[in-house]
Amino acid sequence: MKKNMISVIILALLIVNIALTSVMLFSVTSTNKATADMVMRITGAMDMELSSADGNAFKPTVPIESTVPYDIADTMTIRLKQDGDGVDHYIMIAITLSMNNEHEDYKTYGESLSDRESLIKSEIINVVGQYTMAEAQADEEALKQAILESIQNMFGSDFIFRVDFRDVKYSG
Repeated sequence: MKKNMISVIILALLIVNIALTSVMLFSVTSTNKATADMVMRITGAMDMELSSADGNAFKPTVPIESTVPYDIADTMTIRLKQDGDGVDHYIMIAITLSMNNEHEDYKTYGESLSDRESLIKSEIINVVGQYTMAEAQADEEALKQAILESIQNMFGSDFIFRVDFRDVKYSG
């Protein structure tokens, strides 16, 4: 009789154990899904931050064989915005534009970009002139991105997909 009673108690404890384990499994699984989703969103944001830190955020990936560089002929000397110290600051930059020769607008604009170089220089001067020397030195990638956006807006196209500085010097 004692063996039967112990067997019944063991069976009851096993059933309770299985029930609690299944409840715990379902609650942990839903929490695990929520945690995994949160981790994926965080890593996605970190990837976006990392890619924007190195200047590759929101830029189309263009293979090197489809990339055509265009060097703006002259080194440009541009007066920077006053930062309150009473001294005029200048930046001297040489710029290279990277174009996608497979883009539909490349044939329209890219092959004759030298005809529009003065307009491009004017856009660059307008954009760079809005930065102080400290701002330009602190974040050249933001400066490149601002120049790129201005040029893309000017053409109404993104066949120019990257701006690079070949040489940068600050004075003042």
